[in-house]
Amino acid sequence: MEDAELRVQLEQYHTLGYGWALTCCSRDRAEAEDVLQTAYLKIMDGRANYDGRASFKTWLFAVIRNTAADERRRHWLRHLRLDGFAGEREHDSQPAERGQRLEQSERSQVFQQALAKLSRRQQEVLHLVFYQDLTVQQAAAVMGVGVGSARTHYERGKHRLRETLRQTNHFHEYEWDRQ
Repeated sequence: MEDAELRVQLEQYHTLGYGWALTCCSRDRAEAEDVLQTAYLKIMDGRANYDGRASFKTWLFAVIRNTAADERRRHWLRHLRLDGFAGEREHDSQPAERGQRLEQSERSQVFQQALAKLSRRQQEVLHLVFYQDLTVQQAAAVMGVGVGSARTHYERGKHRLRETLRQTNHFHEYEWDRQ
């Protein structure tokens, strides 16, 4: 793919890519921005090449997910190395309570808490299917798992999310809606 065409594709999917990076980085905005920038650098300098076997969006999301995993691994190794220096530990992440956090409605907070109770794989597949409009098969490719595994995570995630939300007073489901 030509550089100009690649740039156009990246610009087209930038907002969706940032949303996916946020999901891969547990909603840490600074980390998501770093991961997205690193993914773009991998793409632009040729360390990640689009070969056309999947849609561009699916391939881009896989690059972002793999970059986020690399960053988590790097952060974890740095943390292990610094544990030996108890008084000199470096803190890479900022507290979430810094005034940048937007206030969310109570219902949105309940929903986010319910999502956080899901396993990481369940969160990923639900995000890809519902927020990024991918099929379960495309989500499986992004996540690097088999389609059967992705379907299982998808169904279990939906069921667990539904049960968790049903227990709250914020989401009401009527009997006739379920029939």
